Amino acid sequence: MDAQHDHAVGAGSPILHLRCPREVDPELYRLLLGLVADVTPVVQALPPSAAVADVSGSVRFFDRDPAELARMIRARALALFGLPVAIGVGPNRTVAAMASREPGRGGVRAVGSSSEAVAAFLHPRPVGELHGIGSAQERTLTKFGVHTIGLLANLPEATVQRVLGGKAGRQLRERARGVDRRRVVPAELPHSAAAQLRFPADTLAPELVRSALLSLAVELGERLRTRRQAAQAVTMTVTFADRTQIHRSRQLPGGPSAHTDDLRYVAYEMYRALGLQRARVRAVALRCEQLVDAAAACEQLSFDADREHRLRAEQAIDALNARFGSGTVGPAASYLQAG
Repeated sequence: MDAQHDHAVGAGSPILHLRCPREVDPELYRLLLGLVADVTPVVQALPPSAAVADVSGSVRFFDRDPAELARMIRARALALFGLPVAIGVGPNRTVAAMASREPGRGGVRAVGSSSEAVAAFLHPRPVGELHGIGSAQERTLTKFGVHTIGLLANLPEATVQRVLGGKAGRQLRERARGVDRRRVVPAELPHSAAAQLRFPADTLAPELVRSALLSLAVELGERLRTRRQAAQAVTMTVTFADRTQIHRSRQLPGGPSAHTDDLRYVAYEMYRALGLQRARVRAVALRCEQLVDAAAACEQLSFDADREHRLRAEQAIDALNARFGSGTVGPAASYLQAG
């Protein structure tokens, strides 16, 4: 790819990347999305606390440049909601996201759309700061002496692909050169969340099915808590060896919840009610539906000491998984291959 084409792709629509404080109230987050939508309809939520917006159509309408639009949005968020939003402005999502990490005292950091401005912003930085790079990729690059984004940008594409793999290497090298082909796709917080598990072989063992349901409840619970959402209902799908399926749905008895304990209980009850005897099960799936803001989910007082212990353990598990990666810690019974 030649430099002119790189510049043409990199200098696309002006993008704003907005970052709220990490522990932002879900309702304030939704209000911020609405505030940004008043400026541009091209807004994509990145729950639980970020968003991206394409303001190419708003520059002419408001007669303001992208940085001025960012400052206007930030001022309104502070005045209306008391919400300090960090905003990065750039010619694509990568540059804007990196700029929002260090917006300065004014809360807004703008990077020009010229290839020179993008290179001056990106190239001196440590390669680990490149948006989208993983820790393993960073270690691999630094092992080969690639310590800055500029060094990565100037490596031959074939070399980067050999080191990092074809697609991943090409994508990271493009981002290091200020090229990001992703568009902003208008999207709100999802209204459902699903997960499924297919057994290596059709099973008659109810304990394996229950273990799979627990694993799905753990995955969905963690996902909902990360999004700051709660489910009002759960649908279970059981697929049999002959490919027929049974669907069952049930409201969560205690109201909206994102707790693994509540999702597990409903899943177990639906499976128990099926009364399966000698049916060979091929796969199971759970879907959390009628999602609402977690702030709308009222926590009921519980006099069940065991449940309270499990909820406290859930908080510790979430903290460990957030630090070391999803699935690092979980209930022993959810690991089907455990010895």
